Amino acid sequence: MKRRTMAAGSALVLTSALLAGCGDDSDELTLNLYTAADGAEQYAAAAVDCTNAANGRYVIRHHMLPRQADDQRLQLARRIVGGDTALDIVGLDVTWTAEFAEAGWVEPLPDEVADRVRNGTLEGPLKTATWEDRLYAAPLNTNTQLLWYRKDLVPNGEPPDTWDELITIAEDLADQRRPSWIEVQANQYEGITVWFNTLLTSAGGKIVDDDGETVTLDQGDAARRALEIMARVGRAKGADPSLSQRDEGSARLAMESGRAVFQVNYPFVLPGIAENGGGAFLDDNGNPTNSDTGRRVQDEFAWAPFPGMEEGKPATVTIGGFNLAVPTTSKHPTEAFEAIECLRNRENQLRNAVEAGVPPTLAELYDDPAFQEEYPAWEAIKSSLENAGVRPASPAYQSISIVLSADLSPPSGIDPDSDVEKLTSRVRDAVNSEGLVP
Repeated sequence: MKRRTMAAGSALVLTSALLAGCGDDSDELTLNLYTAADGAEQYAAAAVDCTNAANGRYVIRHHMLPRQADDQRLQLARRIVGGDTALDIVGLDVTWTAEFAEAGWVEPLPDEVADRVRNGTLEGPLKTATWEDRLYAAPLNTNTQLLWYRKDLVPNGEPPDTWDELITIAEDLADQRRPSWIEVQANQYEGITVWFNTLLTSAGGKIVDDDGETVTLDQGDAARRALEIMARVGRAKGADPSLSQRDEGSARLAMESGRAVFQVNYPFVLPGIAENGGGAFLDDNGNPTNSDTGRRVQDEFAWAPFPGMEEGKPATVTIGGFNLAVPTTSKHPTEAFEAIECLRNRENQLRNAVEAGVPPTLAELYDDPAFQEEYPAWEAIKSSLENAGVRPASPAYQSISIVLSADLSPPSGIDPDSDVEKLTSRVRDAVNSEGLVP
């Protein structure tokens, strides 16, 4: 999980891009691999290793997509629609599978390749690569959120099991004038949609049915219960006044400042607090102090499973990650599918996990000592992934997420009783390509 400089990887990526842009007069079969900028050094190294493993049959050249997910998706969609044959393997965010598959932009995995990919891959990540019972991508890495908390602030040092318990603890701390912030991703972006989806699925609900079209938010009381938790966090006594501006990075920094007791966030926060010197120094009551000696936030920093909606029922945490797919415009699909199997093999996934901080999708790696050393929270991560939730599999997911995030932020403004009907209508419009997208 250590963060490492991307200078070497960036240089390799730039060189590859220049070579591809200038053309190649040789008869060398080139497969162009496009991935996100995060983890570029590791993806570039995998491209080199898999080129060597091909024994001269092809060369894999790695290229970076734009840093922002929306820009990545837009570039890939435009190039594939435009018939660009220079894309052979592309990294897809887990939310894009249904859209790219339904649009005919990516090839389904051949049956024999799909069988090998399914073998040993965690079920949650496999769901993110599936549309209408077919695999359209191969899971490369995944991610899940945990509850990160302060041991010195919770009763008996034990983390809460449910959101009800968590909110009660935080408000009791506020009455004592001790750190009481609950950090979540509450800004108007994908993060708040993920939070809502996790609460919703943990309560037994879904945004849309398995067909990707039938809106199910108003079925049962799961949506109302999820909205109630979000509203309570937003209005909690002693709540973070900047809560509605929080994303993953700012939530991490708020925790390190010593003002927060809880945060739900990804595993990157653990090495992050160490890299930042351990966070704020603390006084005897656990409040941040200007002292430069004594205990720090890192000394009290711990992790636990994401809180559930009810006692004894684990949360179904919405997972992230990237999958590898072959565009329908590629001239070399056979070789590209072969290369994908290499790019996501055990060695490459372990390197991605250890050096880039992204959990693997192969179950066996969670028993690897090298992985466990870099991921002290590996057991909690694996448990979360085994009980994972996924974002709605729908070709209209991007529009669904946009309308949800617009109505859910700030969480303090949520009305649990009336907003279910409003959200249901907005999501139905998004699925049907009606109405205005915020």
